[in-house]
Amino acid sequence: MSKLKIAIQKSGRLNQDSLKLLKDCGIVINNGRDQLKVSVTNFSLEILYLRNSDIPQYLEDGIVDIAILGENLLIEKQKNVEVIEKLGFAKCRVSLAVPKEIETDSLSYFEGKKIATSYPNTLRAFLTQHNINAEIHIISGSVEIAPNIGLAHSICDIVSTGSTLFENGLRETQVILKSEAVLAKTLKLSTVKGKILDRLLFRMRAVLRAKNAKYILMNVPNSKIKEVGAILPVLKSPTVLPLAAKGWSSLHSVINEEKFWNVIDALKNAGAEGILIIPIDKIVL
Repeated sequence: MSKLKIAIQKSGRLNQDSLKLLKDCGIVINNGRDQLKVSVTNFSLEILYLRNSDIPQYLEDGIVDIAILGENLLIEKQKNVEVIEKLGFAKCRVSLAVPKEIETDSLSYFEGKKIATSYPNTLRAFLTQHNINAEIHIISGSVEIAPNIGLAHSICDIVSTGSTLFENGLRETQVILKSEAVLAKTLKLSTVKGKILDRLLFRMRAVLRAKNAKYILMNVPNSKIKEVGAILPVLKSPTVLPLAAKGWSSLHSVINEEKFWNVIDALKNAGAEGILIIPIDKIVL
């Protein structure tokens, strides 16, 4: 029986979040210590733990069918693959940073300067777009140290919180691109494996929809149901259930966590009481 081969990062910041997503999709992963390939028993899936920088090439060649990896890596490696879903975790940006004593944020600062990076293709495209002539010094590992040892005037690297830049006396000046984890697939995917992927995507999307959503229920006077219902951001329409107390009903809906407090304030002002918020595990449409 054909199994869909998925590549995830062997170690690093994407590994645990990728495994958690698969487990939330009902995938039971029983891998022993240091195993690099694991067959899943309850789904037609085989997991390959690979070095992050190798995954785009394996994906393009069809050695793996799908992969969870950073969008920034795909852009840098310039491989002919397809991104099919943004996953909402491992968010970061690829940015230019300079020593903190440099006061200007202007792009013109980089003219004629030496920039250390492990993202030469991304940086080169950005500099070309903005007509900046700079020398790109390609290094791997700890890029942040380059200005401190006189290797470069500035760097181009991944930034998440900015704490590593701060610790090395650097500050971010230009964001080249924003990135997050994505699910990508090879263009060589067979029809049979495509059907397995559709099943996996159905599960993933149910999990992802629920991540930023909460189940909300509240007590509302019947005279205020229309007003409160107009405030609620719902999938279709709120559920309305009569309460034992005469003239009152219970309204149930789904709310986006990003809009949570603004919506709550509006609901209270419209007459809602006893508002309860409950986490959601999956949303299946």
